[in-house]
Amino acid sequence: MNKLSLIPALALTACVTINIYFPAAAAEQAADEIIKDIQGISPDAPQTPEPQAGLSEWQWASVQLIDAAIAALIHSAHADSANLSIDSAEIRKIRSAMETRFPALKAFYDNGTIGLKADGYITVRDPNAVPLKDRNRVNKLVAAENADRKKLYQAIANANGHPEWASQIESTFAARWLGNAFSGWWYQQADGTWKQR
Repeated sequence: MNKLSLIPALALTACVTINIYFPAAAAEQAADEIIKDIQGISPDAPQTPEPQAGLSEWQWASVQLIDAAIAALIHSAHADSANLSIDSAEIRKIRSAMETRFPALKAFYDNGTIGLKADGYITVRDPNAVPLKDRNRVNKLVAAENADRKKLYQAIANANGHPEWASQIESTFAARWLGNAFSGWWYQQADGTWKQR
């Protein structure tokens, strides 16, 4: 087999790969819907404007560059028809646990005890600032929330028949958790510094 006969085979493979793409816009919509449900925000509720979803300038530029590249590669008709399923028994169970946990977490978000890390997971910002009587409870809440977030991303990927999408769903949710954070909550920037929304 000569080298020239490999070109059509590679081109065919590239076409197949492009047709199976991650639906980024649908993932953002799904993330917003799930996060707002967990936080008890009705769709009509006014929201504070989001400052580039809490991303640093280089992260925001990277997101815009990726969006432009995807738009250039995928015809808009395909992008418009993309959908991401967020309804399965496993997803409903995880969402329910997260919705139940949120009121307890909100108190610690509001007083600055916990904050959103740049990767979209949560952490205790300053363990010494947590009263001794609350430390065990806060640590358990944070661990349970982070475990459920990880399970949720994999469950969404599995529900859509693409388990390999879990890391992309995780990245999408990271930006949307930051974008949907309430005013006054703390979030971690890419350089590790903390900032209040």
